Amino acid sequence: MSIRRGASARLTSAVVAAVASAMVLGGCAPAPASPPIELANAPVERVPVRAELVGGGYTMFPDRRFVALYGHPSGPALGAFGEQDTAAAIARVRDLAAQYQAFSHEPVLPAFEIIATVASAEPGADGRYSRITDPEQLRPVIDAAEAAGVYVVLDLQPGHTHFLEQARIYEEFLTRPNVGLALDPEWRLASGQRHMVQIGSVDAAEVNDVIAYLADLVQRHHLPQKLLVLHQFRMSMITGREFVDASRPEVSVVLHADGHGNPGQKLETWQALQTGLQPQIHLAWKNFYDEDLPMFTPEETMAIHPKPVFVSFQ
Repeated sequence: MSIRRGASARLTSAVVAAVASAMVLGGCAPAPASPPIELANAPVERVPVRAELVGGGYTMFPDRRFVALYGHPSGPALGAFGEQDTAAAIARVRDLAAQYQAFSHEPVLPAFEIIATVASAEPGADGRYSRITDPEQLRPVIDAAEAAGVYVVLDLQPGHTHFLEQARIYEEFLTRPNVGLALDPEWRLASGQRHMVQIGSVDAAEVNDVIAYLADLVQRHHLPQKLLVLHQFRMSMITGREFVDASRPEVSVVLHADGHGNPGQKLETWQALQTGLQPQIHLAWKNFYDEDLPMFTPEETMAIHPKPVFVSFQ
């Protein structure tokens, strides 16, 4: 199961069993053809792009914002996305995006952040403390989102696995123009660590491996810019963060402030995470239905400075 900080009460055998039983390892219709273009700000290598992003265009920001439902299709234990079927989730996230549009000059577009690999309380057969969702289980969700004009971010909670190793499992989806990736260092364990005993972390070098991989996919498959979300609520979660390579024009890096609590605590985290942050990295915000006391309204969320480009709901 996904085990969020401060929520150890959710770590029950019943929930773990329910999630495990639902996971087995194992629109926008495609945009009409358009003349090849060059990716904005591309350096010497020019990238002909054949497909547009949801909402149009080829680069993420500043021409759009996203509002996302976070979770897993197995059910509500892992977040708001799983509280309803995919069709109802599409309707729900569209409504959320509309609520935020009143407070944004830029279009606010719907998105899903789907947990593709789920942090596990048990080591599993491979000893890696991460359950891999079969891509075939995610395919109908991603297909439906694509048809409805909903951007999809695949979230990785890798346990003892390198982020890049897990990203490659979903390469087929990542070659689609409207599927991005999220890395959740809270659940990236070092040798000997376990979930809920230690908070995980990732080094910038491992993040850069993923950035290079995504940039290569964009180049090879003539894709628009990819979204890469980095979750963080403690500075220790991304070591050497100043060395994260946010300069690649193929990848837009977003730092997701992933803390919950009262408004003062959330804003304190928001400010702290900006310390030393590269100017190329955009900022994202998460609202927690249960853990935030109280949860920020759309107006309050969009009054935060800088205004987040990505807002998710868990």
